[in-house]
Amino acid sequence: MQFVLASHNQKKRKEMAEILGELGIEVVSLPQNAPEPEETGATFEENAMIKAKSAAQYTGLPAIADDSGLCVDALDGAPGIYSARYCEGTDSDRNTFLVENMRDKDNRTCRFVCAIACVLPDGQEITVRGECEGELLRESRGAGGFGYDPLFFVPAYGCTFGELPGEVKNQISHRGRALRALKDVLKNRI
Repeated sequence: MQFVLASHNQKKRKEMAEILGELGIEVVSLPQNAPEPEETGATFEENAMIKAKSAAQYTGLPAIADDSGLCVDALDGAPGIYSARYCEGTDSDRNTFLVENMRDKDNRTCRFVCAIACVLPDGQEITVRGECEGELLRESRGAGGFGYDPLFFVPAYGCTFGELPGEVKNQISHRGRALRALKDVLKNRI
C-alpha cells in the first residue's frame, strides 16, 4: 500500500519508509507541483493534520505529515511551532538567535517535539506525538543533523544530536518515537 509523505524532504521519506515498510507501506514523495498549505494551526498536531489533509486531497493517497520543533522551557515553549521560522536566515542564524535569547537564562531544559498526522482513504484521521527531553547548550557542538541539533544536549548520551551517530539519533529522537507510535496504531487499522 502506498502512502504519500506531505514533504519533499528525502531524509524524512527514507526514515519513514524504513519504519513503516515493516507494515508493507511504501512511502512516496509528494509531487513537486503539489500546493504547500499554510500552517495556521496552534499546535504541532494541527499543523501536521493541515499538511496531511492537503497531500491526501491532492494525490488521492493515504497521507502522512509531520510537524516538529524545539520547545524551550525558559522561553515559555518557544520557538515551538515556529521553530523553522524563529528568525530569518539559516539554521546557523536561528541557533545564534536562540543562544542570544537564552543568554541570561539558567533553566536550560527543553524538548524536541514531533507530531505526525495520517489521513486514511476511509476518512480516519490519526495523530501521534513523540518527544525527546534535553538541555540547551550555550554554544553549538557537532556537525551532524540539522536545525537546532548542535545545541540540543542529551544528558543520557553526554552529547548533542549534532554529535550522535544518525542511527542512534533516529532511535531516541522525537521523530523516531512518533513514527514508532504511528506504526503501532496503523498495524491495527490497515
